[in-house]
Amino acid sequence: MQDILEQVRDWAEPYAVATVVRTWRSSPRQPGAAMAVDVAGKVVGSVSGGCVEGDLYLRCQDVLATGEAQLAHYGVSDDDAFAVGLTCGGELEVLVHRVDPTGPVKHLADAVAHREPAALATVVRGPQPGAQLLVVDGERRGTTGNPQLDRAVVTDALGLLEHGSNRMIHLGLDGEGRKEEVAVFVESYAPPPRMLIFGAIDFAAALARLGTFLGYHVTVCDARSVFATAARFPEADEVVVAWPHDYLAATDVDARTVICVLTHDPKFDVPVLEEALRTDAAYIGVMGSRRTHDDRNARLRERGLDEEQLARLRSPIGLDLGGRTPEETAVSIGAEIIASRWGGSGLPLSQIATPIHGDHVRSRRRPMPAGA
Repeated sequence: MQDILEQVRDWAEPYAVATVVRTWRSSPRQPGAAMAVDVAGKVVGSVSGGCVEGDLYLRCQDVLATGEAQLAHYGVSDDDAFAVGLTCGGELEVLVHRVDPTGPVKHLADAVAHREPAALATVVRGPQPGAQLLVVDGERRGTTGNPQLDRAVVTDALGLLEHGSNRMIHLGLDGEGRKEEVAVFVESYAPPPRMLIFGAIDFAAALARLGTFLGYHVTVCDARSVFATAARFPEADEVVVAWPHDYLAATDVDARTVICVLTHDPKFDVPVLEEALRTDAAYIGVMGSRRTHDDRNARLRERGLDEEQLARLRSPIGLDLGGRTPEETAVSIGAEIIASRWGGSGLPLSQIATPIHGDHVRSRRRPMPAGA
């Protein structure tokens, strides 16, 4: 329910939440998408882009009145699904339950506001459907109603939080593994990944806008104070005046961080790339021609980087979209970052034989057969 968390944070009375907990095939929204209804009938959020919201609105009102959670399944093959308009060919399983505004969700909103990693676990099937517990800093708030089950859920939630994953887990009544009596949906709330842009140029301004749109916490860094200003990069979360390699050496970089070097100057980009290639960053890209790329790699080898490290460098940065403008170039870079993150092939979808959505390994996508 991350997409509605800020909107329900100040609701003072109990409300009902409908959360997508499982999907099949080309479902319109992914697990974690949520819709909330308050006692006055106000609605925030969406779970299907309009297909099943009318039916879920009635379910939310019923749950508010009775306090009893409901599990709804919508699929194109079902009469109910056809009646409510789920025509995309996918299926959704949605948990509707009542939320105490002073309970775990309130603490979750506080944790997210302070950029603290947190995991919210909600019982979908079991003795107490709708029961929730929150894990923040390894500590539990709320309960499933069973201390043994709580301990098992906390352990699994910490593992999912490490990877930023949303997932249904199955356990025994007392938290035993490899049993199916209890189903718990775990939502991970990690701080947004970071996008570090080095080089305060017009291409950086366009990329900062796109990075914010994609959900990154965007930092623009340049040693030249006349160019690195908040006025020139209003969409960036922060603008830093510092030598790029000094800033990178002093900042946190994890396996979700993307680094984009747009400086076009060896005295800036070689030192920062040396630093970047020694980190666990998910993506490292740099602007420049192929001739510049060869020269830069030679300089990096002289600084002790090996071929395995150099192979991580996306140079020239971006996918071949034929773009020319800063905005088009930003889309090219963003597309490569997305493909790198999810294992996409970068091929047109019209040439892909595997499903558009799903958890299959994208890097194994195969082209459509000739004439298909």
